[in-house]
Amino acid sequence: MGVNPIVSNFEVTVEKLIYGGDGLARLDGRVIFAPYVLPGERIRAQAEREKPGLVRARALEVLAPAAERVAAPCPYFARCGGCHYQHAGYEYQLAAKRTILVEELRRLGKIEPPEEIPIVSGEPWGYRNRAQLHVDRGRIGYWESRSHKLCGIESCPIASPKLNEVIATLNRMLHDPRWPRFIRSLEIFTDERQMQLNILETDRPVARRFFDWCAESIPGLVGGPLDYHDRFRVSSKSFFQVNRYLLDRLVETALAGAEGETALDLYAGAGLFSLALGGKFHEVTAVESGSAAVRDLEFNAGRAGLANVRAEQRMAEEYLASLEHVPDFVLADPPRAGLGKAVVRKLSELQPRQIAIVSCDPATLARDLAALLAAGYRIEQMTLVDLFPQTFHVETVVRLGR
Repeated sequence: MGVNPIVSNFEVTVEKLIYGGDGLARLDGRVIFAPYVLPGERIRAQAEREKPGLVRARALEVLAPAAERVAAPCPYFARCGGCHYQHAGYEYQLAAKRTILVEELRRLGKIEPPEEIPIVSGEPWGYRNRAQLHVDRGRIGYWESRSHKLCGIESCPIASPKLNEVIATLNRMLHDPRWPRFIRSLEIFTDERQMQLNILETDRPVARRFFDWCAESIPGLVGGPLDYHDRFRVSSKSFFQVNRYLLDRLVETALAGAEGETALDLYAGAGLFSLALGGKFHEVTAVESGSAAVRDLEFNAGRAGLANVRAEQRMAEEYLASLEHVPDFVLADPPRAGLGKAVVRKLSELQPRQIAIVSCDPATLARDLAALLAAGYRIEQMTLVDLFPQTFHVETVVRLGR
């Protein structure tokens, strides 16, 4: 890094937390990023990667801990890459996420957020209904932070009780000769009654007898779509939110104040928002590109008796380009990449009266919001919904009006 590389070990004081889970400090004109620290802490750190003006480091010792620091309950914390904030009390995590959200909107979108940003939160532990697990050398677990080195686990404190039961079962099955050694990763998904197991990565096809064995070993295992609380059929390739405690509150927050005759649900998935919209609007169009999710959505709407919910299997930008009548309300729950230029441009042209965005990334949210505000929209309400406690992820619901 230039002619003056930073010494391998150094002391710094952490200034703040930033999006991504790191703490930020400064030394000799360079920015230091280090995980698992808190603002105000004096740490001894070691440089791991350097480039001009930036050093990625790890904390070797916390010399002066912050008052908000707590003992992490998970034995894998700071090695497993799944959680980032277990060393902070939950109320502090929520306040920190709100501060980070505000800073990202100001820095990247030049947006002044509302003075009041309410927070919707639930249980901070045992909330996940889905987990992706990697398999390597007779162990099962998550990748270590910023690596493809496996952190083998026996249980996970943010996973639901049913998921942890299955993790324990899979750990036993791994040592049985019947376990296929070529499976690289799998996913488990549950509503605490039924369980879905999907193979994500494998070096060769997995035989039917493996799934029969799993059905014998895992109570409630289903061979196809999971019927989530008898409300949502969810197939293996359909997106569904992972926080089992906040599903209803997320929907209520996103649809609060929505009114009119026609509604459009972009990136509709299996219909989490579409079904609720069907109870409020005369006509609902749910746009989803995935064929499995569209089939689930149609099934879920039919079972709920919502003949006014119509599914369209198309890309969001493609559907908007063909739209002739402007809906009264648009709900958009895009992936981490955000709405993107084409969707924002078309929404700006159409000018629906109300738009609600459910965003899982404040950086892409800042970009999308900046363009929509420039097109004449105003922020009516912004709410942080903490779908991912103990992690840096920030879910934000923004309601826009013209």
